[in-house]
Amino acid sequence: MSSSAEGKAIAQEFKTHVWLLGGLVAVMWAIEILDQFVFRVGLRQTLDIYGIIPRHVIGLRGILFAPFLHGNFAHLIGNTVPFIALGWLIMLRETNDFFWVSLITAFVSGLGTWIFGSPGIHIGASGVIFGYLGYLLARGYFERSMTAIAMSLFVGALYGSLIWGVLPTRIGISWEGHLFGFIGGVLAAKLLTPKKGVGIGV
Repeated sequence: MSSSAEGKAIAQEFKTHVWLLGGLVAVMWAIEILDQFVFRVGLRQTLDIYGIIPRHVIGLRGILFAPFLHGNFAHLIGNTVPFIALGWLIMLRETNDFFWVSLITAFVSGLGTWIFGSPGIHIGASGVIFGYLGYLLARGYFERSMTAIAMSLFVGALYGSLIWGVLPTRIGISWEGHLFGFIGGVLAAKLLTPKKGVGIGV
């Protein structure tokens, strides 16, 4: 591939990353704006009822909806930056990895919260974010390449302190979602790591 063609491919891939991450974040913000200014003020209701309600059948719908719902703008702002940063780091190797990691972590985090979560409504993208963290930290272990190990060390230095969020240290925080999201991320790293062949590549 010529340098010109390679440059165009990189530019196109970067554009895809921006549109994908930007689009998902835009959906989160649009939903929160609607919730705060239309549903809560005008209709005296909230979209947060579509979150995960542990051990209630109707609460299973939250596995799909909860990552897009937030309690307030501060909650959403706190999740926006790590969602973009960690999501983009996942995309650096393969854009498809982002889709699979997101699906696996959202499902494992959501189902784990539904089964083991404390009573109430669990919402927010933090379960998925902890899944991204778990994936990026574990990928170095499963892949055993210098690039993956360097990425794991970089993410550990940058966001390693978040790991304490998997423990019940604060009231009102869905630590169960964080814990199972992290577990889902480690599972995704294992499932998505390319199987190494026995022979010698050429």
